[in-house]
Amino acid sequence: MLQLPPATDGQIATINLFSARDQSWNRFWRMPQRSGTAELIIEQEQFAAQFCGDLEAFDRMETLVCELAALEPEAAPTFLIAAQVACATHRFSEARSSLQQAVAKGAAADATDRLALAIDQATGENLHRVLAARRERAAQPGSWGELIPLGALLADLGEFDEAERIYHQALQEYPDLSPFALAWLCFQLGMLWGETASEADPERAARWYRSAIDYLPGYVKARVHLAEILLDAQRHAEARALLEPVIQSVDPEVPWRLADEAACSGDSAREAQYLHTAHQGFETLLSKHLLAFADHGAAFYTGSGGDPVRAFDLAKLNLANRPTLRAFEQAYAAALNVDDIPAAIRLQEDARARWESIKAFQFSSLSAVGSAPTGQDNPSAV
Repeated sequence: MLQLPPATDGQIATINLFSARDQSWNRFWRMPQRSGTAELIIEQEQFAAQFCGDLEAFDRMETLVCELAALEPEAAPTFLIAAQVACATHRFSEARSSLQQAVAKGAAADATDRLALAIDQATGENLHRVLAARRERAAQPGSWGELIPLGALLADLGEFDEAERIYHQALQEYPDLSPFALAWLCFQLGMLWGETASEADPERAARWYRSAIDYLPGYVKARVHLAEILLDAQRHAEARALLEPVIQSVDPEVPWRLADEAACSGDSAREAQYLHTAHQGFETLLSKHLLAFADHGAAFYTGSGGDPVRAFDLAKLNLANRPTLRAFEQAYAAALNVDDIPAAIRLQEDARARWESIKAFQFSSLSAVGSAPTGQDNPSAV
């Protein structure tokens, strides 16, 4: 494993993030039209959601969009920020529309180009063009931040070794002391070897998730993913110890995995309590930000949530919104879970037509040729 670069203490960095975010909001309420304040708030709120499990950040970002729309409804920054928030909440059609308006109003080309690439990458559109653009942007001097989305795209395309090389390059070239980007890189490497690569390597993935947590002790998603590995390895007490410090997070995946741990430990009362909390959490998020959490909701209801019909409905919604290979795989698994074999066959055929040309497809549960799928062939929906 690489020698990891040093960084500011993660707990201090998190405290500073929340403090700076509060200051930015105060400045915005005092001087809402001050240049750069709204953009900074979006960045800080996205960090809070991504790294700290503060999913109420999505609500605050929506509030910001509404305020800007009332103040400067025809301004380029208003449309650009609306597009960023729509993208963050997976409302991709709306994001494209707002982005087009931002371009028409004269928004900076670099910002609009970057967001257009993010939307295409998230929805699996024009990926060959996106890959060429990602490579070009990453090759520019001083473009360290372009390496991470390039690595993520390569992983999605099935170029796992090159994705790892790009992530390692990013770790070696990191020019700052902030722990957030480093924790994100370690998390991406954990995802690469834990969930994306053709042959999973749980121990390797676990090391990277632990590195992400070392950088940011409150990194909820890293704790959840590491806990899943520990549960699979029957290391229940370790998983519980990993999750309990972040139980106050509004991320429902924390009580979901604690429910799984309780079930493995034979504690049915605690399992029921955590499942109830997880169910309430998912339903709250789905009621507010349906498209952003449709895939997570589908995974929950496929598994511990125990509602395969709802899982299939959410998986189909997610697929319609972003027809990526991963979304096809989840919908296919959900179809099999409800014994809808005709739907599973259609999904397999549609996925092949759309994704067969990329390397990742050959490793997919959808790539099997020959007999029709049956309920006995049930790939993971995670």
